[in-house]
Amino acid sequence: MPLTLADFDYALPAELIAQAPLPQRSASRLLVVDGERRTDNLFVDLPQWLRAGDLLVMNDSRVLHARLLGRKDSGGQVEVLVERLVDAGVALAQVRASKPPQPGSRLRLEDALDVEVLGRDGEFYRLRFPGDAAELIERHGRLPLPPYIERMADAPDELRYQTVYAKEKGSVAAPTAGLHFDEEMLQRLRESGIGVAYVTLHVGAGTFQPVRTNDLTQHRMHTERYVLPQVTADAIAVVKARGGRIVAVGTTSLRVLESAALEGKLDAPPENLASLDSPPRGLKNTWDGPACFLKVGAGETALFVTPGFKFQVVDLLITNFHLPKSTLLMLVSAFGGLAEMRVAYSHAIAAGYRFFSYGDAMLLHRKSQ
Repeated sequence: MPLTLADFDYALPAELIAQAPLPQRSASRLLVVDGERRTDNLFVDLPQWLRAGDLLVMNDSRVLHARLLGRKDSGGQVEVLVERLVDAGVALAQVRASKPPQPGSRLRLEDALDVEVLGRDGEFYRLRFPGDAAELIERHGRLPLPPYIERMADAPDELRYQTVYAKEKGSVAAPTAGLHFDEEMLQRLRESGIGVAYVTLHVGAGTFQPVRTNDLTQHRMHTERYVLPQVTADAIAVVKARGGRIVAVGTTSLRVLESAALEGKLDAPPENLASLDSPPRGLKNTWDGPACFLKVGAGETALFVTPGFKFQVVDLLITNFHLPKSTLLMLVSAFGGLAEMRVAYSHAIAAGYRFFSYGDAMLLHRKSQ
C-alpha cells in the first residue's frame, strides 16, 4: 500500500521539546542508528564513529533577523516572516494578521519601517522595503525561532541559533544539525583525518509549513536556493574514489547533494586524481557506487524525499529529531529505513532524548538500497 501522512505520525511528550540549548554545543546526546543496531552516545564522541578519509558536508547558511512585528494601516497587529529577498528592495514573506493585508496597503514594522504590500505570490506576500531590504531586516528584525519554541529569541540565541561556521546570509531557520559543532570538535575531526566541506542552502519559511494532504504524492515542497561550490564537488569525488564516506550534516546538506546529483551529467571527466587538499576539477568516478556527477553552482531545489528514493551521494547523515508528519521525518525514514526510524524514535522518547532544533542528534547509516 502507498505510504500516507499517518505513517509518519508519533506521540511526543511536550516536555521533550527542547526550549533552549545546552550550555555547551557538543554536550548533546547522540543516537547512532545502523539498521537495527542503536547505540546511545554523546555528540562529543562523534569522531569515534567516523573514519579517516570520510568527508563531512556542512551548510554554511546564516540565519537572518527575518521576523518583524508591527501593525497594518487599520491598526491590526501583524507578524512578518521573510522567506527570501527578491531584489535589493523587495522580499517574499509570510504575513500573519487577523485579516489579509491588501495590495497597496502599508505595514509599520518594528515601529521603524513602512513596508508596502505589493501583492500575493502563492502563499507569500511581496513586500517593498524603504531601502536595502537585507540591511533593514538585519538592523530591525528579530531572530526567528521555530514556532515550537515557546518564547521570544533573546541575546544568547543570537549566538546559539547560528552554527559556528555560518557565513552566507539568507536562511529563516538554522540548519540545526550543525548547531552541535564547536571549534574544538571541528579541530578534532581534522586531526583525525576527517575532511570538512561546505554547501549553502538558504532555509525558507516554508520549512515550518505542515503537510496538509494524506496522499503524499499530492504534496509540493517549497523551493529553496542552494550553491554547491566546485571545491566541494571535487572533494566528494576524491573521497568516493578513495573509498571514504560522505557524511551530510543535516537534511539541508543532503538535499543539496542529492539535488545536484539528479541534475548532474554523465560527462567524461579527466583520468587523473589529485590529493584531497587540492583536488582537480572534474574527477573520474572510480568508486563502486552510482555513476553520478554533481552539477556545480547555484540552483533551486524542491526535492521531496520519501521512502523509495535512491540516494546517490550521501552515506551517513547527522540530523536532529524531527516533527511528526513532517517532510524531514519522511526524509530520514527514506535514508535510515521507515521501520528503523519508528523504533529509533520510540527508543529516543523512552530514553528522554531532547527533540527538535535545540535538541539532541542522530547519526544515521544509509539503509541498503
